[in-house]
Amino acid sequence: MGMTMTQKILAKKAGLDHVEAGQLIEAKLDLVLGNDITTPVAIDVMKGFRKKGVFDKDRIALVMDHFIPNKDIKSAENCKLCREFAHENEITNYFDTGKMGIEHALLPESGLTVAGDCIIGADSHTCTYGALGAFSTGVGSTDMAAGMATGKAWFKVPGAIKFNLTGKPSKWVSGKDVILHIIGMIGVDGALYRSMEFTGDGVANLSMDDRFTIANMAIEAGGKNGIFPVDDLTKEYLAEHSDRPYEIFEADADAVYDEEYTIDLAELRSTVAFPHLPSNTKTVDEIGEKIKIDQSVIGSCTNGRISDLRIAAGIMKGKKIADDVRCIVIPGTQKIYLQALEEGLIKTFIEAGAVVSTPTCGPCLGGYMGILAAGERCISTTNRNFVGRMGHVDSEVYLASPAVAAASALCGYIAAPEG
Repeated sequence: MGMTMTQKILAKKAGLDHVEAGQLIEAKLDLVLGNDITTPVAIDVMKGFRKKGVFDKDRIALVMDHFIPNKDIKSAENCKLCREFAHENEITNYFDTGKMGIEHALLPESGLTVAGDCIIGADSHTCTYGALGAFSTGVGSTDMAAGMATGKAWFKVPGAIKFNLTGKPSKWVSGKDVILHIIGMIGVDGALYRSMEFTGDGVANLSMDDRFTIANMAIEAGGKNGIFPVDDLTKEYLAEHSDRPYEIFEADADAVYDEEYTIDLAELRSTVAFPHLPSNTKTVDEIGEKIKIDQSVIGSCTNGRISDLRIAAGIMKGKKIADDVRCIVIPGTQKIYLQALEEGLIKTFIEAGAVVSTPTCGPCLGGYMGILAAGERCISTTNRNFVGRMGHVDSEVYLASPAVAAASALCGYIAAPEG
């Protein structure tokens, strides 16, 4: 019986020749990730361990991104605790104000994640790094603590769903539309504790940023992880961003999949997830009525990369944000912010009437930088639209691509870009 990409990585990290779905294994970790919300809990858990310190100061990444710059005393105290822990343990990859970014945009950019890695992070969207052909998954702070101390983690080997992507997406269709379409098709628990493995000739027509977006939201379908094959585009990205050696794993021809789907990318249209689930999707063509918005957010670990900002700026250039609409643009990292500045994208956003924030998760989780009041609606390039996710429980969040979020900010209601 053959193995999937994910199963091959886990077998290698567990020192086994073969693993099967449902099998319990202990695997070696290449990277353990935490942020300013989850790391303090992990640090507290580690106080109860007999073993003191961390397994490898170079294989831990602590990213202060959810409430950075600190929004209140509690967030400042959390970051202070993380800062002191990083200093005490001489952790190499500690990212704070001024050199930080949204973790899942920052780590690939920094070369800390490569193909064949086994990565855990105390953040559910750690599955992002599957875009590079790595096994990466979110865990709780207790598992993060154990991972930091031992460099190992227990896993139940996941089964898998195969998504065969064909064709080429049309002009305004991006990775966000692909994953929203898939979640709408299979539901928020359609891939529960399974690996979502993407393959097919259509993968070549997806940029790395598209793939990061798709892998990032695998968790929104309940997936244990999302993963893409390593092709020439992946190798180019790795060569540009990392000097770490990597290993390429390919699924066996007789790998076992629980389900298989074929998706023609050419048939997809701009898609929006309505409140209050990522699976409650409609194409923009299907909406019919004009749904007025109060706010548009362009950013997050899902869609805050340079290509996302270029798309949004291209749509906004020479135009104005609609009256009574607040448009907030959040570059994913300092490097992306600087690149957007040098390309004139920031100028375009400001001239259009948008505001540009320092990199932060901010409004995505209802933290700050764009909280919604009762009755307000926001179209957002973030990844979740649960009740109260971005503020008041009576507010609404609509998930969409940067193209749709930008066009909607101009119109004042949910709309697809022209042309």
